[in-house]
Amino acid sequence: PEVYEDDESDLEARPPVVTIMGHVDHGKTTLLDAIRKSAVVETEAGGITQHIGAYQVQHGERKLTFLDTPGHEAFTAMRARGAKVTDIAVLVVAADDGVMPQTKESISHANAAEVPIVVAVNKVDLPDANTDRVRNELAAEGLQPEEWGGTTQFSEVSAKQSEGLDDLLEKVLLVADAELELTANPKADASGPIIESRLDVGRGPVATMLIHRGTLAVGDAIVAGDAWGKVRALYNFRGEKVNEARPGDPVEILGFDHPPPAGELGRVVENERQARGYAQVRGERLRREQLAQRRVGVSLETLFEALQEGAIQDLNLVLKGDVVGSVEAAISELSKIQHPEVRVNVIHQGVGGITENDIMLASASNAMVVGFNVRPNAEARALADREGVEIRTYRVIYQLTDDIEQALVGMLKPVRTEETIGEVEVRQLFRVSRLGTIAGSYVTNGTVKRNASVRVVRDGTVIYETKISQLKRFKDDVREVEEGFECGILLEGFNDVKEGDVLEIYETREIERTDLETPAGAPAS
Repeated sequence: PEVYEDDESDLEARPPVVTIMGHVDHGKTTLLDAIRKSAVVETEAGGITQHIGAYQVQHGERKLTFLDTPGHEAFTAMRARGAKVTDIAVLVVAADDGVMPQTKESISHANAAEVPIVVAVNKVDLPDANTDRVRNELAAEGLQPEEWGGTTQFSEVSAKQSEGLDDLLEKVLLVADAELELTANPKADASGPIIESRLDVGRGPVATMLIHRGTLAVGDAIVAGDAWGKVRALYNFRGEKVNEARPGDPVEILGFDHPPPAGELGRVVENERQARGYAQVRGERLRREQLAQRRVGVSLETLFEALQEGAIQDLNLVLKGDVVGSVEAAISELSKIQHPEVRVNVIHQGVGGITENDIMLASASNAMVVGFNVRPNAEARALADREGVEIRTYRVIYQLTDDIEQALVGMLKPVRTEETIGEVEVRQLFRVSRLGTIAGSYVTNGTVKRNASVRVVRDGTVIYETKISQLKRFKDDVREVEEGFECGILLEGFNDVKEGDVLEIYETREIERTDLETPAGAPAS
């Protein structure tokens, strides 16, 4: 996604985008339907909602956009492609059932995406509902209720009876206002993620885009991944034809040459020619990725490379174990590995075999999957191969910690050391039209080497640091000159050298770290 600079005066508030997550059978779909019926019908009597992947509801003067796909799907493919789709996650927990494995997975997905959570305690109308137990269990997962001094909003609802929905929407808007600054520039060219696409027999390729920025209008040239086209028609979530869509609106687009993949960023460009060009470039890149069979996945090697580029400080892990005790023991041991430059970050922990959900979370979060006394099922292994996610399994705890410690060592930047190898006095200057100023010099100490690093010292002060680009003895290029000899030195990018300057010649070496003890910048032993 491109980075844009918007003029502050053009920014307007936009509706929050909400995803509903939670354990199977806790009422995610029922809650989605209840919110849709109660809030959508108020604004459009008798309006039939089309399934386009998202819908908008009205609450007082405000709008909210709900993604129509409950669960992790909204976080995975799109996050792996770098699109942040959701602003707020509503976590549905059944009051009669409490926190379950998928509840914990949902929390991990939301935390990894840095999305705030509002808890909807559902099924409060049932006789065995126990809302305090739900609060206690969620507090243990890091979601401390606001009424207990924490920061998480809790709302008690009955999706089946359509009770408590106003309170839930109120709390979602409260979080949006207090924690998020949701603004967008409606005057800009439109852009936003594609959240759904299909080939419709009567209408051709159809894609749903969630407008993040700008205003999308009929007639705009558009590109998303390797798909492009001109917007022929726009439909809102009610299936009504509209002329434009603004920030926060989900809108169905007709006019692409083929359905763009979900998760790609759609954006308006100047004209159809430009759109086709962008799509071809993206298509070539996608084909190259497919030829390589799988994208470069999360292995220890790529994590090291990413760290060298300054992209990662954490070694992200998804940790699964056979029993709670072994997961806790593994986390306890991993937490003892402390270092100021790198750290272990367990983004999700759970009991049971390694599943496809674990792989998708790892893929979207640049993480490695670690199993302790558990193995991946066939589907998870196949998905890991496709996504390029590394799975490591262990039976002994010290093997796990040794491996992770070695992984962290490999992520450390090398120690840089510096050694002065010579000193030179500038005695005469020669100006050469093609090259610049050559410093006629005398080596007073050590050795001068071509391509070595140099500090230019004038009156005791370092005024410039550069490299030696040419080193000459008389008219010959040489590799090095020893103490007691004269030479000609051309400095890279510096012509302001003067007679009497002293050149300090030095070399830097990078020493790979072999353990977590050696601090960065420590002198080599």
